[in-house]
Amino acid sequence: MNHADITELHYITAIGNLPSILQHGILSHALAEQLAHDSVAMPEIQERRRNKQIPGARPLHEYANLYFDAHNPMLSRCRGRNNEICVLHIDPAVLDQEGVIVTDRNAASGWVGFWPVADGLSIISRERVFARYWTHPDDPYDEMSHKSEKCAEVLVPDRVDVQLIVGAYVANQVALVEFQRIHSQLPVRVRSDMFL
Repeated sequence: MNHADITELHYITAIGNLPSILQHGILSHALAEQLAHDSVAMPEIQERRRNKQIPGARPLHEYANLYFDAHNPMLSRCRGRNNEICVLHIDPAVLDQEGVIVTDRNAASGWVGFWPVADGLSIISRERVFARYWTHPDDPYDEMSHKSEKCAEVLVPDRVDVQLIVGAYVANQVALVEFQRIHSQLPVRVRSDMFL
């Protein structure tokens, strides 16, 4: 993958978190813990992330985490909440900020690699990260690996500034009405294909 392949980055969140996000930005887990919010994260995954130290950098929970493609196993696990979640569309200029790290798969994975953006993008497989499907019925090992690769991350120290949030996607009309109730001024559109 290279920088030109990335036209947007994604952040999965509950629509109810938008007022806080539009005030504070997208916060790292450590900073978000200090505010009331509705987490979409899986507790067992967060427990693994809690104890993870990025080599030569900070603890994983001190980074806000974005996805290259939100159409991934994480969003799939949230499917039961499609009426109340959204995917925020983030300007890829965030990749140019100091201290940003990319991963080649879910950062909670035991096989994950962490790199500065300049080195890491060339290691990440564009075809695997942006693949429509990550299932491989004939090869369970490849399926397990691909599920993790689909969740490759961009880790931003502390927070993603509000100015870098440029729009949002929702799954359906119910979520669209919920989103519009917040009067965020963010452009939003229904992308049901992303939430399948």
